[in-house]
Amino acid sequence: MSTIDPRIHQVLDGEIQREALPPELRRQVELLEAAAALLAAAPKAESVEQRVMAALRRPAAPRRSRLVWWLVTPRAIVLRMRPVWTLALAAGLALLTLLPARVSRPDVGEEEGIAQFVARFPGARSVAVVGSFNDWRAGSIALEDRDHDGVWRGVVVLPTGAHEYMFVVDGERWVADPLAGRYVADDFGRENSLLIVRPVLQ
Repeated sequence: MSTIDPRIHQVLDGEIQREALPPELRRQVELLEAAAALLAAAPKAESVEQRVMAALRRPAAPRRSRLVWWLVTPRAIVLRMRPVWTLALAAGLALLTLLPARVSRPDVGEEEGIAQFVARFPGARSVAVVGSFNDWRAGSIALEDRDHDGVWRGVVVLPTGAHEYMFVVDGERWVADPLAGRYVADDFGRENSLLIVRPVLQ
């Protein structure tokens, strides 16, 4: 670290004239005076204490503004779970997936029963059931192929007794149920499937 010549101190303190210095020392005095002028002209930096006090004196924002600011400010949310709780949560989810889904039973009267229709028609776009219970109206009772495996299913509440029926595939082809086990000849030279509906035990 270089020391300042004592004569420069004397000039800065006004004890001797600048002209009494050699040229190289005069140049150092000029540089020091220019640096002092720059420091004096620079804006005074606020201390941390001043900034904190200014923020405390500032009036508080309205509650609605603070709420909006809190809602729009992104925050990181970290969930920490103990290993025991993690295992318990995983076991609970596994149990829920293994439990059979509760099937809602349709309302059935005393003189009614539940008929389940199942038919296998791979590639069919639609399958419906028609019969004596719906005046052979095609499309009134549609079956569903939820798994897209070609097996169509439907559950219908029907009056107890014997009913003739057929499947209508893609709205055109009338097919007897190959799994019916009982058939009745109709007036058109075909055989209709026969279904016997029994009352549901209460």
